Amino acid sequence: MKNMTTDYTKLIPEMQDWNNGKGIDVESWVGCTGNFRLAIGYSTIFWPEFVEFEGYVLRKGFSVEGLRSLEKNYAGKYPSPKKTIEATMNHLHIADIQYCGCEDFTHERVIFLGRILREIHQAKLAWQFPEKAFEVHFDESNPDPSDWGYVLTFSQKDS
Repeated sequence: MKNMTTDYTKLIPEMQDWNNGKGIDVESWVGCTGNFRLAIGYSTIFWPEFVEFEGYVLRKGFSVEGLRSLEKNYAGKYPSPKKTIEATMNHLHIADIQYCGCEDFTHERVIFLGRILREIHQAKLAWQFPEKAFEVHFDESNPDPSDWGYVLTFSQKDS
C-alpha cells in the first residue's frame, strides 16, 4: 500500500461530533462505540486462518465438495487450473463483511478495507507459509457496477 495518511474523519464523519464538537480520534471512537463480541468476530476477517490441503492453500473451513466441483469444472479450461481454483476458493467479497444493505456502505470505505485486507493477507500468508510465494489481489476499479465487484483473493504464484 502506498505510504499515505488516512483521514478517518472522512470515513467516519461522526467522530467529529464527539467531545462537544472538538472531535475524537479513531481509537477512542472504537473504545466508545465498539464491543468485544464484534472485535472477536472481526478478528477472523482481519487475521484469517489458512490451511494447506492437497497442495492448495485455502481459508480454513473451505468446502471439499466445492473444491472438487471446481476441479471438475475447471479441468482443461485454464492454463493454470490449480491457481484459478485456489483464487476462486479464496475470494472474499468485501461487501460480505457486513449484512446485505448495510446503511453505511460507501465505495471509499470498501476500498479502504480492501486495501487493508490485502496487506493483512500478504503479511499473514508470508508469515504462515514462508517457503511459498503468493499473489494477493484486490481490484479497486470495481468493473462490476454492483457492490459485489470489490473482491479480495489470493493464490500461490506459479513456480
